[in-house]
Amino acid sequence: MEGAADPADIRAWQRLSGRVTTSGKLSPDDPARLARIGVRRVINLALNDHPEALADEGARLAEHGVAYTHIPVPFDAPGEDHSPAVAQALAEEDGAVHVHCIMNWRVAAFFYRWHRAQRMPEGEARALMAAQWEPETSEHPAASAWARFIAGPAS
Repeated sequence: MEGAADPADIRAWQRLSGRVTTSGKLSPDDPARLARIGVRRVINLALNDHPEALADEGARLAEHGVAYTHIPVPFDAPGEDHSPAVAQALAEEDGAVHVHCIMNWRVAAFFYRWHRAQRMPEGEARALMAAQWEPETSEHPAASAWARFIAGPAS
């Protein structure tokens, strides 16, 4: 990504590579900040009706020349059909991509599976996910759905 510093104060900010960053929820100033660091596409896995979702996110990003893909993943019901959609959205963009949800938990689980499909060693993929959360040990009521999801087939 380009020369500006990462906006590491965005909730649960994580840089996975020179091209991919992830985070939790975005705030109204974040589309401009992401554009300044060279993000060309934002992929949002959160639901629009979440109380912390950024209203009009796609339009706010478009104002800064950033493409937007929304793949709403219900937090209590990640599905096998969601993984190919995320992988396709990543593949459609050659430039820098930022993927987010509300807490960076959905995103961390999807990237765990994506990294494993890319043959990243288990320990490395797990450590990247664990920097955000560990579904198998989380006390969140929906964590068991995510534990099953990450144990499923890599896509």
